[in-house]
Amino acid sequence: MLYVCPTPIGNLEDITLRVLKILQEVDLILAEDTRHTGQLLRHFKIEARLQSLHEHNEKEKAAGILQMLEQGKTIALVSDAGMPGISDPGSWLIKEVIEAGLPLEVLPGANAALVGYLQSGFLSPHFLYYGFLPRKKTERKRILENMRALEFPIIFYEAPHRLKEMLIAVEKVFGDRYVSISRELTKRFEETKRGLLSELIALYSEQDPRGEFVIVISGLEPDSSPKILEADIYLILKELIRGGSSRKSAVDQVATEYGLSKNQVYRIALQVKLED
Repeated sequence: MLYVCPTPIGNLEDITLRVLKILQEVDLILAEDTRHTGQLLRHFKIEARLQSLHEHNEKEKAAGILQMLEQGKTIALVSDAGMPGISDPGSWLIKEVIEAGLPLEVLPGANAALVGYLQSGFLSPHFLYYGFLPRKKTERKRILENMRALEFPIIFYEAPHRLKEMLIAVEKVFGDRYVSISRELTKRFEETKRGLLSELIALYSEQDPRGEFVIVISGLEPDSSPKILEADIYLILKELIRGGSSRKSAVDQVATEYGLSKNQVYRIALQVKLED
């Protein structure tokens, strides 16, 4: 049996009695970082056999782990914090165990995304968990554009040194939406800030972000249509005019297609230079 065991995301008191029982009884514990998990085990006076399982060795170790499970061994899978496989190592192994038809049990427990979501106040019957956006700008922009019209909150994770860049990227695609940013959840310096994207971008331009962040972006209002940004209008107009449309016909086409005022579109069209 493979037991997927969530661990505290900060406060050690958040570990469950079931997880402690499993960690005491299994033949092996697979840990993202054996040093980190070792501290957790020592705190609860648990002696166990530890083996590392992280993003760089998960695939190569899977065959040996499956063999142990086939032999009837019991194994616990943990990450440094939260639920294994959720923006953490473990998803590959879980998939392999299921495909091999071997027994699997997932224990409930701490999860930063859900805590951050509830802290946001943007509560809805639906939400999307995305996790970390790609670092590559073009791929990140493509993914955000695909999510722009969603009418429910979207949950992201981000590291402190990439937070401001990530918020700017979201604002460029989504517009100035409301956002909730939580850091150091369940820890001593837990903090949640809420406001418009522009306000929190300004805030983090003046102070360096610290800690691990959960970002929740509010969904598009159901009674509003996706707002096209001026930069997008400019590019559409430029392509139409380059393709042979007159400035007037291009303005008419864009205003009609996107439900915009002709004056607004014409003002942008005046900036289009054919030699660009």
